[in-house]
Amino acid sequence: MIRILHVLYGFECRIFHKINRHFERVWLNLFFRTVTHLGGARFTISASILLYLLSWSRETRLLAIAGALALSASHIPVQIAKVLFPRKRPYLTLDSTKFPENPLKDHSFPSGHTTAIFAILTPYILSVPQIAFLLILLGLSVGLSRIYLGLHYPSDVLVGAFLGAFAGCLSYLLLCI
Repeated sequence: MIRILHVLYGFECRIFHKINRHFERVWLNLFFRTVTHLGGARFTISASILLYLLSWSRETRLLAIAGALALSASHIPVQIAKVLFPRKRPYLTLDSTKFPENPLKDHSFPSGHTTAIFAILTPYILSVPQIAFLLILLGLSVGLSRIYLGLHYPSDVLVGAFLGAFAGCLSYLLLCI
């Protein structure tokens, strides 16, 4: 079992380095340093409130509430996981990792930014399939930005996406169906 974990970790580190090595590219840097904030607390909470206030029907109001509920609920397991699995961020453990000034200092597993963006997007993905591709692309961009910026391993992002999507699905089922 330990051997399997070492092989998976090695694979994950190779994926991480393939993404993070492009850190010096100006346009990628601009894009990922901007899009990463879409998963931050300030943006996701503000977006949830704004989506509620701009709701034009009962359905869109329920979607906004479902997104806000998913955002709130998804961060309980994130905080528990960060305590139970205190994984150091890649820039602290992997040589030659490129990262921005003043990086986050807390634990990396799972990615809270990725969890947040998928939590608020998932009810809309389920309700409005015409824009699902764009919303999924947006969520994946936030997740990829976390790796690109040297702040998360790929598994941090995958688990964050799963937690956010799961919370989004549950809140959608509870409120919108």
